[in-house]
Amino acid sequence: MDNSRTLHIINGDSVLTSLIHLNLNGKKFVWREMLCEGPTEIHLNTSSFKEVRKAFLSKYYHIPPSEYEDKFISQFSILENNQYSEINLWFEYDLFCHMNMLAAIQLLSDLEFDIPIYLICSGRIKGENKLKGLAELTSEEVKQEYENRILLTKDDIELALHIWTLYNEKNPKKIVPLLSKDSNFKYLSSCLRAHLERFPNATTGLNVLEENLLNLINNYHITSAHQWLGYSLQYQGYYGYGDLQMQKLIDKLSNFTVYTKDRLILNEKGMSIINNEENFYREMKDNMVFGGAYKYDFLYNKDSHKLLKL
Repeated sequence: MDNSRTLHIINGDSVLTSLIHLNLNGKKFVWREMLCEGPTEIHLNTSSFKEVRKAFLSKYYHIPPSEYEDKFISQFSILENNQYSEINLWFEYDLFCHMNMLAAIQLLSDLEFDIPIYLICSGRIKGENKLKGLAELTSEEVKQEYENRILLTKDDIELALHIWTLYNEKNPKKIVPLLSKDSNFKYLSSCLRAHLERFPNATTGLNVLEENLLNLINNYHITSAHQWLGYSLQYQGYYGYGDLQMQKLIDKLSNFTVYTKDRLILNEKGMSIINNEENFYREMKDNMVFGGAYKYDFLYNKDSHKLLKL
């Protein structure tokens, strides 16, 4: 189905397995990063970027720098061969994947890859309502997604580079005008909106995802933190967060919950959030950074979908 001069940049190991089953030839770069969280820099192939990411992942997720080198930076050697004839980007519909995808396009641009770039982006499958990741697809569905891959235009590439640059700046308000920008990135607008909604709202001091996690407890019979994690992964919309990220959020939100004899419920503080009665900005505030912007330097207005700089 393919030739050895093709480069596949893949969003994770589970998708790598799917490609191996399809006998897709060519080099495979597995993108083992989570650039939707923590400080980033525009240019990835620098010692500065690598040190910034190592420090963040070590501090927040206890990922040793040596593991980062082994699992992600080691993949960069695959790009030293500039003799590829085409590149396939295998990424999904969510924010987690889209930020990695934008960074991958920046990296290719920095290395002056001037060859066709195709996008294989899973999401809504014909005849189904549920958005599905690439790893959730059958072999036949993956094959079909590959056959329907989209050639990215020059405008698409320029848009991706522009958004990645803005993501690395201190002012996420600059992203707002791009929410309605047309492109071949079918889910980009939804992901950008999800990103902006990660900033705390002015009423409760929590962001949309954090409030949704508390609503899960209010709406479902959840008996344990483990079950809460399962529900949070299943009902997170366009975020695409993994276990590590979601567990971190759950740990932070545990102050708003209490156990009864048979279930987990919201305590008085948690209910005040659901009812928009109290603001917990100060209690929630930490040093989390999204690209170049500190999470708690901005407030998100749910009604106007605008950001306010503090």
